[in-house]
Amino acid sequence: MLRIGLTGGIGAGKSTVSATFAECGGVIVDGDVIAREVVEPGTEGLAKLVEAFGDDILLPDGALDRPALAAKAFGDEEQRATLNGIVHPLVAQRRAEIIDSVSDEKVIVEDIPLLVESGMAPLFPLVVIVHADPDVRVQRLIKRGMAESDARARIAAQATDEQRHAVADVWLDNSGSESELVDRAGELWRERVMPFAENLRAGRAVDAPSAVVAADPTWQEQGRRIVERLKTACGHHAVGVEHVGPTAVPGRDARDLIEVRVTVASPEGAAELDGPLLRAGYPRVDESRYASADPGRPTNVYVRVGDSRG
Repeated sequence: MLRIGLTGGIGAGKSTVSATFAECGGVIVDGDVIAREVVEPGTEGLAKLVEAFGDDILLPDGALDRPALAAKAFGDEEQRATLNGIVHPLVAQRRAEIIDSVSDEKVIVEDIPLLVESGMAPLFPLVVIVHADPDVRVQRLIKRGMAESDARARIAAQATDEQRHAVADVWLDNSGSESELVDRAGELWRERVMPFAENLRAGRAVDAPSAVVAADPTWQEQGRRIVERLKTACGHHAVGVEHVGPTAVPGRDARDLIEVRVTVASPEGAAELDGPLLRAGYPRVDESRYASADPGRPTNVYVRVGDSRG
């Protein structure tokens, strides 16, 4: 099963991409929907929010008064951390229950507003970021009825563009029309997502490029992102994960291939990696090598037994 992490700042157009992916056949696990579900009247989540923020965040019928909660939580970093500490674990639990009920043949799209802020990006084989400039997003939010000051406060409370770039495998620009964004999302699904999913189901890696190309200044950033993904996938089995080979050297012409070395402490640890690496997007190719099933990012992963020093 291929799991995609989808996110973007408020007003960026993430919902449009999510809807497009759903029309293409993706199973959408919507963090916003789940976040509302876990704080409905009578839930543990709502009780904890009232305990933390007071009963003035409730409407007369006992439901959550979201604007009242937002006024308390989004203007103060400590209060926002309290809110996230209550809601995020409940959302994660419910998300896991939904995913466990879905067939392995499906592509799961996890629509998570705070994917970057919560440090969840390395959990996904593919992370898609929907982007629009802050001023564009503010104007969209004002048209939805939000006060400009509230819109800017919400945007300021979320991840920066730099933080999003650091985790983005795909950067979908939404500075144009909605129809243009729909077209880009549909093309991404057809040309990258579906081949990736089919390769994973077949346990098939993409071919490594053979031609040497001019140095790409983003290779090191891509390597860091993949290293974090592999650290998460390998967990305690890995004593070291590092970007190696020509693309790890800034300014060096090379094949457009990210190479990563995973060091494990024992042969038993190496034997445990097939499942975790496949779920992360890297089928086994031979005795000591795994490679990416993602046609958009050829990668070789070499597993060796030793220590992290050499």
